[in-house]
Amino acid sequence: MKLNQKLFTQMRAASRALMRKGPAAVTTSAVQQALHNASALQQAARKMMEPTAMPMPADLLAAIDLPAGALKPQPGPTLPGTFSDGVYTNDAGSRDYKLYVPSTCHGQPVPLVVMLHGCTQDPDDFARGTQMNALAEDMPCLVVYPAQSQQANPSRCWNWFDETNQQRDRGEPSIIAGITRHVMATHAVDPAQVYVAGLSAGGAMATIMGTVYPDLYAAVGVHSGLPFAAADDLPSALAAMKGDFKRRHTPGQTLPIIVFHGDQDQTVHPAAADELIAQGTLAVSKGIVVEPGRVPNGHAYTRTLHQRDDGNVHAEQWVVHGGGHAWFGGSAHGSYTDGRGPDASREMLRFFRTRR
Repeated sequence: MKLNQKLFTQMRAASRALMRKGPAAVTTSAVQQALHNASALQQAARKMMEPTAMPMPADLLAAIDLPAGALKPQPGPTLPGTFSDGVYTNDAGSRDYKLYVPSTCHGQPVPLVVMLHGCTQDPDDFARGTQMNALAEDMPCLVVYPAQSQQANPSRCWNWFDETNQQRDRGEPSIIAGITRHVMATHAVDPAQVYVAGLSAGGAMATIMGTVYPDLYAAVGVHSGLPFAAADDLPSALAAMKGDFKRRHTPGQTLPIIVFHGDQDQTVHPAAADELIAQGTLAVSKGIVVEPGRVPNGHAYTRTLHQRDDGNVHAEQWVVHGGGHAWFGGSAHGSYTDGRGPDASREMLRFFRTRR
């Protein structure tokens, strides 16, 4: 079976034409058309995928945020907690969300983890793949999954490359912060233990949330994502995904951060992880500890700890050797996962717990 080569060629030509013309050519309609084409191509690719990996060009992967070897997700196991639907609306718009309350929560104040999915995903898919709800039973903690709408982005990507969405109390960040505060107001949440994490486009948005709302979140987890304000339009977004970032002053304080990235990621360049750590440890890191490791029958990795003056770890960087664009340690019940580890979900929760 073959992909629609004509559609892919048109997409690539349109993208290159935009980049040649410069930022002035990047109108709202041009961006919407590019995203529409990406969504159509992604849907065609999904229909043709079999359970075994199908080779796909690296630039096609970047366009649709689809990692090589992605498997069709299957239903996950039933958990004893409640996974309920909600909706939040403010002046910037409306978004659905899902909230998991574990069976181990009995009214005591607990942490809250905000999980931001990647392109083409939704809360159910992301929850199955990361297995965060199952881990929440043991922590215990609440887990909320804001859902990007197809009206806002045809491929359900968070619009991290829009300047409006890189500002406090505007656009999508205001909606995600609103969902966070709503859950805090309606459930027993420890306000000192509220965290945000995400994958790919969701990872880029998690970076934004931690940067512009340091008073709301205590730490950030970024998986295969991008640094703050790495782009401000579609051409610069495509450039940033290849490792060419716009580098701007990062406002506010630097929050504790844990970063996962595969060194063979063909969708978001591994240099993004280095830039995230550079931003997150600016004027904070005083000592560095490097710990190599390997998951039994899985990936080798390098874990780098950045310590403050008091010896506490402010940032962790996990470089997964041979890893691509997928959530490490995730379940095949969800999309864009790599079960060969290390377990990113468990390590993020462990890191978050040290922020108390």
